[in-house]
Amino acid sequence: MSSVKTGKSILVTGGAGYIGSHVVKLLGERGERIVVLDDLSTGNKEAVLFGTLVEGNTADTELVNKVIAEHEVDTVMHFAAHTIVPESVTDPLKYYRNNTAATRNLLECCQNAGIANFIFSSTAATYGIPEDASKPCGEDLPTAPINPYGMSKLMSEHMLKDLSAACDMKHVILRYFNVAGCDPDGKIGQSTKNATLLIKVASEVAVGKRDALYVFGTDYPTEDGTGVRDYIHVTDLASAHLSALDYLRGGGDSTLVNCGYGQGYSVKQVIDSVSKINGSPINVIEEPRRAGDPPALIAAVGKIRETLDWTPQYNELDVIVKTSLAWEKTLLERSKKDNKAA
Repeated sequence: MSSVKTGKSILVTGGAGYIGSHVVKLLGERGERIVVLDDLSTGNKEAVLFGTLVEGNTADTELVNKVIAEHEVDTVMHFAAHTIVPESVTDPLKYYRNNTAATRNLLECCQNAGIANFIFSSTAATYGIPEDASKPCGEDLPTAPINPYGMSKLMSEHMLKDLSAACDMKHVILRYFNVAGCDPDGKIGQSTKNATLLIKVASEVAVGKRDALYVFGTDYPTEDGTGVRDYIHVTDLASAHLSALDYLRGGGDSTLVNCGYGQGYSVKQVIDSVSKINGSPINVIEEPRRAGDPPALIAAVGKIRETLDWTPQYNELDVIVKTSLAWEKTLLERSKKDNKAA
């Protein structure tokens, strides 16, 4: 993947987190100048393989202004956010403070500094529950978030669009579907504590870090009765950010695209894949449906492939699961070594 580099830096907020760190890795391997801003509340210093790490929060406008000036930033990739949906329901103001209000502060800093390009980490949660779950979600689908997490991201999208219309800053909004897997090189992965993403949790069960995987709902109107989701490998998602960067540097107009594969896998298919690759079945406990879970959520992906010239490399469920399981085993071995050292 080629790019016309500017000689200036890319600010990656939340770059020590799961998705941000994978983007930083690809940017670094391409020779980009990078500065990471992360408060390390959920991120890890060890995951930042390239660039300069600044510990701090995007709500700190004084710090953000300083970082942008000192590192000659002309592009911002904004990942820093809280992402746990159930928590957003019980503590909505935490999400509006960190995801929405902090983004507003970051955007003001970008406006004042004349930032050229802004790439925003958004979510399919902005769609809510599609009226027809049998059809892929297109970018023109009405947005109707059913939780504060999705709403906090949608509000940020609107702020970004309004600001871009008022100044020269261009943006790409990437609406993620279900992100999964880990760096195929095994250097970084998802280290989030108390993770809720299905493939991560199933992999933790497989290596013995959890006792069981809870499946919420086996009576959906799907082929096997379990929910169907569009899972995208984190490295493919990271490469989409580099494609977005190249698009903006090439003079592309502001746009919004889905990030997924346009194909769905059921919860049972994920369980079968994890059990197969692990070499033994994982323990599963079936529970009733949760309120608000659609039977299926799949991305329409024509726009991202046409607009950003993006082609995925890891779009097979077994590949995603294999990298996730490999990372969990790496974490387990590290934990054993740390315990021995202690």
